[in-house]
Amino acid sequence: MFTKSSNKPESNSEDQNIQEDGMTLLSHLIELRRRLLICAGALIILFFMSIPVAPYVYGFLMEPLNEVLKDRQNARMIFTGLPEQFLTEIKIAFFLALSICVPILLVQIWKFLAPGLYKNEKRAFLPFLIATPLLFVIGAALVYYFILPMAWKFFIGFEMPATLDTLAIELEPKVNEYLSLVLLLMFAFGIGFQLPVLLILLAKVGIVSSDSLVDKRRYAIVGVFIFSAVITPPDVVSQIGLAIPLIILYEVSIFSAKILEKNKNTKE
Repeated sequence: MFTKSSNKPESNSEDQNIQEDGMTLLSHLIELRRRLLICAGALIILFFMSIPVAPYVYGFLMEPLNEVLKDRQNARMIFTGLPEQFLTEIKIAFFLALSICVPILLVQIWKFLAPGLYKNEKRAFLPFLIATPLLFVIGAALVYYFILPMAWKFFIGFEMPATLDTLAIELEPKVNEYLSLVLLLMFAFGIGFQLPVLLILLAKVGIVSSDSLVDKRRYAIVGVFIFSAVITPPDVVSQIGLAIPLIILYEVSIFSAKILEKNKNTKE
């Protein structure tokens, strides 16, 4: 009897802990769903708001090519499918809405994680949320103002005038293909510029150190060039234009990791 009576409180305590854990998990899932619904709602609203702006955004993206072809009389862009121009503008509206929605997504992530973080963890995590979109914008701007003009000149250099035995080879870029190429380059550079965020975060949690980053520098450089060759179009301009900034950012990550380690040793 004593054994049975003494076991009851333990059983009730275990059941209560299980129920509390279940309620905690359920409340977290409800909160996560609420944050995701906010992001999805914002994306849908921004998408419909971006549709009227899409032609102007496409004109902005077309400006580097227009600058290269400004001296050509019959320069034009074409579309070969009836819905191609319409679908291109829809694609632009979606990516524009997605770009504007990224800060909203990061804010919702922060609001979801912040209640469970200590003050020092908040101070450590917040800069990464700010640096992520900032570095992405810097990478996209580098593409637009530096890489695109050089790449378009490189590609246009393959045009050939007509001769007695051959036909002329002239550039007539398609609307959809041009947009896909520009977005691919911007996305590739934006993702590549997240390298210091990833490495500094790994250094902060102790997975990597500044010494290990220095030791793996040769492999990192080879990996950067492989990444650049895979994710960018097959031209030397785009590949080198992405590889060199990534190597510089890798060196910045080593320097930042050394500062983190120095501050940690000082605190200890």
